Parts: sequence; C-alpha cells; structure tokens
Amino acid sequence: MIRDAVKGDSEAIAHIYNNYIENTAISFEETPVSGSDIERRLESVQGAGLPWMVAMEDDAVVGYAYATKWKERSAYRFSVEASVYLSNQMRGRGLGAKLYETIFAKLKEGGIHTVIGGITLPNPASVALHEKMGMRKVAHFEKVGFKFDQWHDVGYWQLNLNS
Repeated sequence: MIRDAVKGDSEAIAHIYNNYIENTAISFEETPVSGSDIERRLESVQGAGLPWMVAMEDDAVVGYAYATKWKERSAYRFSVEASVYLSNQMRGRGLGAKLYETIFAKLKEGGIHTVIGGITLPNPASVALHEKMGMRKVAHFEKVGFKFDQWHDVGYWQLNLNS
C-alpha cells in the first residue's frame, strides 16, 4: 500500500534514510538524521504543496518518495526534484517504480511540468529505475561530491510530465 506520509512516519523514514547516509554515497549527507529532522522536512515538502509518499508492508514503512522544489526562483515553479528510498529488503521488487508512478501522477495533477532525478554515479540500479520511468539523462557532473574519502560524480535524469 502506498499512502501520504504523516508525522508518525518520521522515525521509520529516518531509519531507512540513515542506512543510505551511513553506508553509501547515494546520499551526500554525512551525519545521520533524527525523526524530528525528517518531520521538519516532511512539513516543508507538504507545506509547499508537494507529495511525500510512503510504502507500507505489514504496517511498517518500507520505502518512501518525495518531491522538492528544483530551485527557489519563481520561473522554476513547475519543476521539481524527486527522490525514492527503500529499505534493504525491498530493493529489486518494483516498489521504487510504484512509488515514482504515484508521485509522478500527483505531480502532474498538481501542474508540475518537469521532474528531475539526481543520481550519484555509478549506480546501475538507480539509473535503470529512472530510465524505466521514462526519464533520460541530461547532465553529468564530475567529482562534485566528496564522501568516504573519495570523489563522486552525479548525473541528472529528467522527465517532462506533459509530453
């Protein structure tokens, strides 16, 4: 089941996200987040009229996806950056695509034109997910993030929802 995230999901979301922070370069954050950190982020996203969804299995949050403003300037108001994160046991089961399908539908209903996804490279699974969703690579920045004592590239994928 996929539903809108609520404040009570914040601890579970933080638990999922902290695995990425502590063990991967997928997130460029380097310090684990708390449930209250996630709660503030959730309020900010939803307060901006953007979706934050969670995937549930056996009454537990097992993944989530959300969209944030691409940039603050008003001309960017129809563009967002979307992200999806899954608990370890849920990877490779199609849940990321289901979360993105839900988010993209809500974004389109809300008048969003462009969705952008940033991927730390290499990450074949994330590239495959974004391309499965119809996104295409539009940018590649070399050595822009430094984590775990090494430089990482970032690629950007884009989808126009109204095409």
